[in-house]
Amino acid sequence: MLDTQKREAILLLEDGNVFRGEAFGKIGTTTGEICFNTGMTGYQEVFTDPSYYGQVIIMNAVHIGNYGVKAADVESNSVKIRGLIARNLEEKYSRFQADNSLQQYLESQNIVAIHQVDTRALVAHIRTAGAMNCIISSEITDVNELKKQLDKVPSMDGLELASTVSTKEVYEVGNPHSPVRIAVYDFGVKKNILTSLAERGTHIRVYPAKTPLKETEDFNPHGYFISNGPGDPAPMDYAVKTVKEILQKDKPLFGICLGHQLLALANDIPTFKMHHGHRGLNHPVKNLVTGRSEITTQNHGFGVDPEAVRKSDKVEITHVNLNDESIEGIRIKGKPAFSVQYHPESTPGPHDSRYLFDEFIAMMKN
Repeated sequence: MLDTQKREAILLLEDGNVFRGEAFGKIGTTTGEICFNTGMTGYQEVFTDPSYYGQVIIMNAVHIGNYGVKAADVESNSVKIRGLIARNLEEKYSRFQADNSLQQYLESQNIVAIHQVDTRALVAHIRTAGAMNCIISSEITDVNELKKQLDKVPSMDGLELASTVSTKEVYEVGNPHSPVRIAVYDFGVKKNILTSLAERGTHIRVYPAKTPLKETEDFNPHGYFISNGPGDPAPMDYAVKTVKEILQKDKPLFGICLGHQLLALANDIPTFKMHHGHRGLNHPVKNLVTGRSEITTQNHGFGVDPEAVRKSDKVEITHVNLNDESIEGIRIKGKPAFSVQYHPESTPGPHDSRYLFDEFIAMMKN
């Protein structure tokens, strides 16, 4: 457990800004790209989302940890964030179903955290200055030494991380007797995406990121799912090649988040690093096909080039972000293939977009 005596922790940003607070979680030092999530709940699901691999996250809600930690509330088998920043991190919790405290959880997962930080000021700064690397330490108080360590951290731009978090072994989920079989390419797939597919009566086989397409043919899938994941999609030539091969088979394909970006790249549409990304549970998106809007869960620091999409004769835009008009969904003309930038499995978040899983199932059945 954390010492009852308060221990100083330091947060240093790449641009030289220093924030001081108190230590929480593991005593140590950690680095990564700083980002923020505007969600008011679901912190455990956020921490275990593989798309956050390599990142230090600011949680905007004032109190994080007040309902403890429960073994079932995870999106992967471990915490994937590199560090945590908050206004108040709580060791005491009120939920009787919780297995342990946030402090115990972060310690067991070797996660360095800092709290008692003015997160409103910090988030306002990131929104203006943009995403950047940072370092948190509860063991080093020399800012110059921290700067030396921070200078060695690679930029997220150009960093391929999906193969790092992907499964190493093929595994199966769902009903093995189902007439609908789905091959999932795991670039950092969230648990609830698989659950959302499985609870619709499907048989799912999950493959490592770099699996050649020919190795999925023994499963004879009716459709392919291209998952979410961390890092920059641009250097993922192996994945773009796989998506192109799937498109040639004319089988249904559904991509989420990183999968959306890979589908765009497979159709000659470039991606780009966003100023500070979209991460939260309340992003408004308009479905251009139905004319209806939906509130969505999002977590991405890269996007699809909007001008290239609009000029493409291969791709149709299906969803746009109502805050900044960024591209939130596409489908490929003449192909049973579509994708969205946001997260319809929505853990945490609203359920407005779960119809997309139904559309994917219907596409395979038809």
